[in-house]
Amino acid sequence: MSREGSRVPSPHRNVRLRGDYESLPHANIRLHADPGSSARAGLTLLELVVVITVLGLLAGLVGIQIFGRVSEAKTTTARTQIELLSTALDSYRLDNGVYPTTEQGLAALREKPARGPVPPNWRGPYLRRAVPLDPWERPYVYRYPGERNPSMFDLLSYGRDGRPGGEGEDADLGGP
Repeated sequence: MSREGSRVPSPHRNVRLRGDYESLPHANIRLHADPGSSARAGLTLLELVVVITVLGLLAGLVGIQIFGRVSEAKTTTARTQIELLSTALDSYRLDNGVYPTTEQGLAALREKPARGPVPPNWRGPYLRRAVPLDPWERPYVYRYPGERNPSMFDLLSYGRDGRPGGEGEDADLGGP
């Protein structure tokens, strides 16, 4: 007997499978329903609207959670990078007795400064990689002596907006 047009037990009425589907595990699949059967093919417009609405609500709820985490992650990354740069600056000071000047900047952590005052005991590089940009793709602000603490340095990121001040993700992040 030919397998073509054979009937397979199914929870669906009047479903006739075409081809060799008997070897497949039993599943609630409707393939090629008889044209005369009462089995529905497809979804109604109302069902589609309900599915799209549910998917939209889920995407909205998940999206809010994800975007909230992105800004939190950028703030945490900036704080971590500031701590690492501060540690490198402290190592520089231990070797040379003074922090790099504002003009020498953070580049002095990678290459020995050529402009004065030239550090006498530079043992760098003090960073393994290039000086990173902040998470908002702007350079960190470095000043020595610092405005906040004249005996130390200021190292900060102006946050998402790139301007002094602000709140939330726009707030300034700094150390030490």
